[in-house]
Amino acid sequence: MYGSASTHDLPSTAPTGLENEDPILLAEFEARIARGEKIEPGDWMPALYRKQLTRMIEQHAHSEIIGSLPEGTWITRAPGFRRKMAQMAKVQDEVGHAQLLYSAAETLGKTREQMLVDLINGKSKYSNVFNYPTPTWADSNVISWLIDAGAIVNQLANAKGSYGPYCRALDRICAEEAFHLKYGHDAVVHMATGTPIQRKMMQEALNRWWPAIMTFFGPSDKMSVHTEILMRWKVKMASNDECRNQFLDMYVPKIWEIGLTLPDANLRKNEETGQWEFTEPDWEDFKRVINGDGPCNAERLAVRRAAEENGAWVRRALSAGKTHQYVRPLA
Repeated sequence: MYGSASTHDLPSTAPTGLENEDPILLAEFEARIARGEKIEPGDWMPALYRKQLTRMIEQHAHSEIIGSLPEGTWITRAPGFRRKMAQMAKVQDEVGHAQLLYSAAETLGKTREQMLVDLINGKSKYSNVFNYPTPTWADSNVISWLIDAGAIVNQLANAKGSYGPYCRALDRICAEEAFHLKYGHDAVVHMATGTPIQRKMMQEALNRWWPAIMTFFGPSDKMSVHTEILMRWKVKMASNDECRNQFLDMYVPKIWEIGLTLPDANLRKNEETGQWEFTEPDWEDFKRVINGDGPCNAERLAVRRAAEENGAWVRRALSAGKTHQYVRPLA
């Protein structure tokens, strides 16, 4: 659902990461990617490729887990049984997406246990948008429609990337996300065309979330040092700015069509360039939230930490079962 580039890129002073690679192996690797071949877990790959893929897939998996929390809190409070059931199914799907992604990341050599430890300790990041509160049902609907829409823009592109396990996971995820997108759009339209109170609630939620949505795809390309090589290796299939512009192309007209407005007086499409113009996001605030100082960072990680602690006995029991065969007692 929530895979994005909304994390820190490496600083501009970072080395290329290719200084110690075998030039012959590197050339063969890049030739395979240029031919459109998939890289599989047992294949040779540059250390930077492995590192950046691990980071990206792991953060995507974390975003699915943490991203299910603000929506999950609305399962019991959703208006009506039909909405409750749909919300429950959606959250269940998101957790299932995390399962697929952790499995894909493990093929690169990092264990799921270590990934979860790094998440809980704040070492590994996840999408910045999930560190904001959802005070109303309308906020949950914004996530269901527009955050999922942004994720699909990223995921459809990266599903055509170079690493086989990640691409196959994204194929499955994107198929389910198509249903999530329809669900979210239906929920937003229902409120936007409903009573004056519903419409006001929907507009206020959109106003709250728009700044975070604009940072969802990550900093502008000029702020990223590795974008060029990662796109050459098809780790990323589109740049942050390209994904952001595609999202605006697809969804701003839909938002306006249902009579909602966007809280950016500078938002307009330059018909000559085909690019959207908008107020530059507050990237310092973005960095602050990514680094753990957002409104809900502590709360979201606390929930994840509690789940890890409460489930420890289950993991111990499963581990014991691998080494101790159950013996049926005599009658």
